[in-house]
Amino acid sequence: MTEDHAPVPGADTRGDVVIITGLAGAGRETAAHALEDMGWYVVYNIAPQLIGTLYDLRATAVGRENRFAVVVDPRSGPFFNELSDVVAELRKADLRLRLLFLTADESTLVRRFDSVRRPHPLQGEEGVLEGIRREREMLAPYRRIADLVVDTSPLNVHQLTMKMRTVFGTSEEQQLTVTMLSFGFKYGIPLEADHVSDVRFIPNPYWIPELKPLRGTDAAVSEYVLGDANAGEFVSRYLEMITPALRGYTAENKHFTTLAIGCTGGKHRSVAVAEKIGDELRRAGHAVRIRHRDLGRE
Repeated sequence: MTEDHAPVPGADTRGDVVIITGLAGAGRETAAHALEDMGWYVVYNIAPQLIGTLYDLRATAVGRENRFAVVVDPRSGPFFNELSDVVAELRKADLRLRLLFLTADESTLVRRFDSVRRPHPLQGEEGVLEGIRREREMLAPYRRIADLVVDTSPLNVHQLTMKMRTVFGTSEEQQLTVTMLSFGFKYGIPLEADHVSDVRFIPNPYWIPELKPLRGTDAAVSEYVLGDANAGEFVSRYLEMITPALRGYTAENKHFTTLAIGCTGGKHRSVAVAEKIGDELRRAGHAVRIRHRDLGRE
């Protein structure tokens, strides 16, 4: 398979196994942490012969939707030399196996080892560069049989994490999830909010006798709140403002954001506006959750 291509995660019920290997300093741990953050069960630096056994134990506990990953590298000693045979056996099983090989150019690897002030695991009495070249030669056969080869030289940790999500994540895991959170200022500003907006400038339905007992989720209140010219303009401009921010969050590997809309008590105005903005963001293709923190506290 050509570099930077891998089978797209399928919709069948087979389990997934990803074996992560490659050069020290090329991002093996970053790749593994990305899978962990998506809910994969990850084991570090085990003998390749144990991969099938550990997968089966995990599958017994969680079923066929098991997503299992393992980091394998030369530190496993003489057992590492049997990785090719293990991969060949696992490819005969009823599961989705992908061998991920991470690499980088010599100058990048030397710079990364210098930045953390650690020796290369294979350099021995020699320098880092000799260790890198020794490891590259040792791992050459595994690069040739890999399903996906990623050169991380131009990538930072966020970009590599994003690449892992793109290749191995579900469509939901690849998206930025936006939480629209309504709240009442009298109960405090939500600490989890990335953006806080104040809609207390909108006329308050609280002072309308027939609307006071209703909530912002009721059509009558929503029509009253959003019928205000300033409220309509606010929603329109808010969407214009937040759209580039959401694009930037996605590019910077941020997968969750909370947008908070507040009014006095969190019952009428903030609820109606949060619902409207959430609906518009869904229409634009975003994954949106709407939560009304203080609704019902009055």
